[in-house]
Amino acid sequence: MTTADRWRSRLLGVWSGLALLYLFIPIFIVVLYSFNDNKGRFNFTWQGFTLKHWQHPFASPDLTNALQNSLLIALISTIIAVALGTFMALALVRYGFRGRGLADFFVFLPLATPEVVLGASLLGLFLTLHVSTGFATIVIAHVMFTVSYVVVTVKARLEGMDRHIEEAAMDLGATEMTTFRKVTLPMIAPGVASAALLAAAISVDDYVVTSFNAGQTQTFPLYIFGATRQGVPAEVNVLATMLLLAVLALMFVNLMLQRARARRDTRRSAGDPDELTSEIAIELAGASARG
Repeated sequence: MTTADRWRSRLLGVWSGLALLYLFIPIFIVVLYSFNDNKGRFNFTWQGFTLKHWQHPFASPDLTNALQNSLLIALISTIIAVALGTFMALALVRYGFRGRGLADFFVFLPLATPEVVLGASLLGLFLTLHVSTGFATIVIAHVMFTVSYVVVTVKARLEGMDRHIEEAAMDLGATEMTTFRKVTLPMIAPGVASAALLAAAISVDDYVVTSFNAGQTQTFPLYIFGATRQGVPAEVNVLATMLLLAVLALMFVNLMLQRARARRDTRRSAGDPDELTSEIAIELAGASARG
């Protein structure tokens, strides 16, 4: 490596570090100010270190209710979006049908459409159909734009998957449903888990679309926006930090499971090329015996 290459490598490292620092500064501030001993309603200036906000993070009933609404909406919308998005991805990748390109276009359309347009359009639809906005309409709205993220994520996993394993399972007598349960689903499980985490995070975070279709229901982002006029309590920073830690923990578990699976597959490939096919045969034989 020449001197010029070393300097380019160092500059690239410094630039990448500064970019990451720029992205993480808001997160650091949120975590830091959860320990701020603020004297008034506003939590904008550092006034000392304290743990009192962590002792009673659910002291505000309105804040607690808003967080519960956000988590419940995220759970319901993620389950629906993952179920719909996974099968949509399977259809788009594995099957050829008339209008497939158009369906693919409509999957990406919500990703490119501004959230203001999505929120206003959904509100107009609900008002036209005389549907009262509230919890249910928020769930419908969140499913509408999170399902696209699920489809994109699962499609990437499916397109990189070796189809010979599924074909081997079918050659051994497995039906399409058995092959899906025993082979396909376990192989795409990391992609499905990643899509679920992404959909849940987007749902909890969303403000624009939710604000159009919330009615009297208040979510965590809506509460924070409303509280900025009177002073955001430090408990908001505490709950945001707790959510961040929970998401990081889930991401870590998902990463460890993927690494463990990769090591297991590497050992199989190094030991016996036919071992995986043999294991599939054993599983299918057991499933047939139970069926």
